[in-house]
Amino acid sequence: MKGFKEFLLRGNLVEIATGLIIATAFATVVAAFTNLLLEIIGKLTGGADFNFDEMEILGFQTVGPFLTALVAFIIMAAAVYFGVIKPYTAMRERYFMKEEEEAVEEQVILLREIRDSLKTDRA
Repeated sequence: MKGFKEFLLRGNLVEIATGLIIATAFATVVAAFTNLLLEIIGKLTGGADFNFDEMEILGFQTVGPFLTALVAFIIMAAAVYFGVIKPYTAMRERYFMKEEEEAVEEQVILLREIRDSLKTDRA
């Protein structure tokens, strides 16, 4: 039981579980946003219907649900990219890249000093 307890209380597992919960909630929000966006586009285009579920092409009835899922995926991917990835990247570049660059610069300076020291020892 000790090993199982350590496994459950490991930081990675808690972080993954938290991410999964947040992702599930976010998926609901994005799905609602997708439906709203499709409804707005439908109203702006004079009542275009984006429900492809009843669509049939060449006798294939599964084409409609596939197109519906594809449109929803594209909208969801755009929402995730512009709502999460872009702001996260901008925040990371603004706040954390400077610290990482400073750490790299210190390492480069130290490596240069070691190189120069080795050169003078050989000479």
